Amino acid sequence: METKTLSLFDAIIWGGACVSIVGLVGILWCIVKVARAKRADLDDEALQSVMQSVLPMNLGALFLSVIGLMMVGVGIAFS
Repeated sequence: METKTLSLFDAIIWGGACVSIVGLVGILWCIVKVARAKRADLDDEALQSVMQSVLPMNLGALFLSVIGLMMVGVGIAFS
């Protein structure tokens, strides 16, 4: 039976996939938080406050997703 070792580029592909999944979970969390705030019938100031608190998390999650997808692309291109 042949055992295959994990190459560097395979590790980059799987690492990038994990980073992308973490970013996707963060984006979904932001969607759920804003949807709950909208359903709660908050006034404009309270809704704006929730949106402002979610914005950094949303941008960070989007950044993670993009970096993860770039890692996957680089790993596939060089493997």
